Amino acid sequence: MLKCRTAWRKLAPLARASSTLCRHNVRRAGLNDGRQVRVPVAHMSIGPSGAGGEKKLYFLLTGAATLCGGVYAYRTVKGDQKRYEERMEELSSRPHKAAAHKTIPAASEPPAVPEAAAPEAEAAAPEAEAAAPEAEAAAPEAEVAAPEAEAAAPEAPPSPVEPIPPAPDAEAAAPSETAEPPPAEEHAVEASPEEAAEPPAAPVVEEVLPEPATPPEPSPAEQTEPPPAPEVESEPAAAETTAAEPAKPQPEAVAESAPSVDSTLAYPKVPSHAPYLLIGGGTASFAAARSIRARDPGAKVLIVTAEPDLPYMRPPLSKELWFSDDASVTETLRFKQWNGKERSIYFQPPSFYIPAEELESAENGGVAVLTGKKVVHMDVRGNKIKLDDDTEISYDKCLIATGGIPRNLQAIERAGEEVMKRTTLFRKVDDFKSLDKVSRNSKSITIIGGGFLGSELACALGRRSTEADLEVIQMFPEKGNMGKVLPEYLSNWTTEKVKREGVKVISEALVKSVTHKDDKLEIQLKDGRLVTTDHIVAAVGLEPNVDLAKSAGLEVDSDFGGFRVNAELQARSNIWVAGDAACFYDIRLGRRRVEHHDHAVVSGRLAGENMTGANKPYWHQSMFWSDLGPDVGYEAIGIVDSSLPTVGVFAKATAKDTPKAATEKSGTGIRSESETEDTAISPVASSTPAPTVGQHRDNYGKGVIFYLRDKVVVGIILWNVFNRMPIARKIIKDGEEHADLNEVAKLFNIHED
Repeated sequence: MLKCRTAWRKLAPLARASSTLCRHNVRRAGLNDGRQVRVPVAHMSIGPSGAGGEKKLYFLLTGAATLCGGVYAYRTVKGDQKRYEERMEELSSRPHKAAAHKTIPAASEPPAVPEAAAPEAEAAAPEAEAAAPEAEAAAPEAEVAAPEAEAAAPEAPPSPVEPIPPAPDAEAAAPSETAEPPPAEEHAVEASPEEAAEPPAAPVVEEVLPEPATPPEPSPAEQTEPPPAPEVESEPAAAETTAAEPAKPQPEAVAESAPSVDSTLAYPKVPSHAPYLLIGGGTASFAAARSIRARDPGAKVLIVTAEPDLPYMRPPLSKELWFSDDASVTETLRFKQWNGKERSIYFQPPSFYIPAEELESAENGGVAVLTGKKVVHMDVRGNKIKLDDDTEISYDKCLIATGGIPRNLQAIERAGEEVMKRTTLFRKVDDFKSLDKVSRNSKSITIIGGGFLGSELACALGRRSTEADLEVIQMFPEKGNMGKVLPEYLSNWTTEKVKREGVKVISEALVKSVTHKDDKLEIQLKDGRLVTTDHIVAAVGLEPNVDLAKSAGLEVDSDFGGFRVNAELQARSNIWVAGDAACFYDIRLGRRRVEHHDHAVVSGRLAGENMTGANKPYWHQSMFWSDLGPDVGYEAIGIVDSSLPTVGVFAKATAKDTPKAATEKSGTGIRSESETEDTAISPVASSTPAPTVGQHRDNYGKGVIFYLRDKVVVGIILWNVFNRMPIARKIIKDGEEHADLNEVAKLFNIHED
């Protein structure tokens, strides 16, 4: 092609010179004869008489030039057609291409030349050679025929990579359309100085989904609604799509000028970077997010959770939701607190959060939640994580709040699939919905476990059993309910309370095996007792979720479990841990791990503050509470272990000494939300004399239980005594020995009516 083109440029001046010489000779011959000589154009000679050799040379040069131009145009069209097909195959093979893309020229493009132009150009060569009389007129036009044919060739099938002359801005726009270099053939064609001087054409509008390290390209919506012509012709095409708004760093900001673009195509669902990344969607993560935003109002926070729900509180799942009169409570997840006020288990409505794809571009920051995404790998050195779909997210600072996984009994795990189908490991919203359905369709439910969760579910289901034909059984290896926490006398009293709620209690029960027989589950105990039931709820504790410890290289505590962190809740310089998964250093009580709502709130809040530079140690003693229905409840703080020595001071309870009355007074159902540490600065003791410890031996209406270690109070339980937790917190913080705990009990005013 280039050889033909070069030959034409050398021979064209000679052809023009020969034609001019012919005209002058004819005119001169006519004047010499003294008369005008009309020479028909068809018989015009190119030189004096007898110059036959020059005539043959003229026709030869003219025909050769025309033929070369036609061949050049034909080969250009065919080459561009081949490159067009190769480019389309390449684009169709790219990932994220759901459908083939159509290419429509921009509004400023000239009409495309049909493919038929190539054969016509080829056929023009013999016609020009045969039509000798018209050779003079064809010679000047043939001089520009080759460039025009070359310009028309790319338009036959528009190429997504090669520019489209002769419209303006092609050369400047071409680099923005793709990050890949054009093929070598195109470099050879574009090397001509004349073409470099031609005005560039408008770019082909084609959508390519964003890929890593690839600039964003226009969207398919621009093919149906071409954008207006750019006002600044010297700018690259990529700048045209974002000229109406400020440049955004995220790769998903494409095709902002096309209002009809589907958001699922224009934006990836997962941002590539989050300044504050919170792993886990529970209470600790939400508390940290709220704390971060309080200290840094423009912070961008991303919460990644494997659950399908937005952050919610777990306590109502085993408490108030079971006492709701609303039949649709499993759908609305709204409940009435003991004080009668209604609320949702979700901390905030969906409108509180921003979409994850908009997090990087949010001017004022915000909190985004990725639901249904599990973090499977953590690269501490690279400051990034990998999700279960292989998506990677980088971060500046990270919080691990993965919580825990409910434990199960080995006897149940070995029993087989049918037994597992009839077993609930109670932890999440779906577990509550499932158990609620089971309780309405079963005749018998057995709860294994006598701790906080097991006792709460036993009372809740026991209350329901009085309204329906449902047998509720609770079994545990201890002698009484809450046997690992409460002193024996109070544990026995609690057991009787649970029985009065309609629950059949089986104490000192060790499960040996579980089998499925005759559409029933048979629980064989080690002492020979056999229990038959329809469904099992295993409430035997929580295992901290430390799956990320191995890939992240983080230390797991061998005694308490969980990620081992310092007093500032740091596992690394830019990694914090909060909630159930944190094994932290308590500056007053030593190394600990706590599995309660208030600890998740306190540790999450502290971690969020420290992520923004607070550097505060964990000194606030979190509390926890449990309600055995609306009439009996207790709050605890510090280390409450029944193996420690205890001193209990009790008094007669009144109508106001119940969880229901306490929430009516405080105005909140989540009692830790009403705490204020300032109220514990100067407690005032009651002037009423304290009775002896055994005065109300069989009536534990309300009271205070002190847990001692080396004669120092390390834990306190307030039994049906509410809104006094700041006082208990101060006693533990002081860490002093007390000669008479009856005097200390006066600080809680338990003897006042």
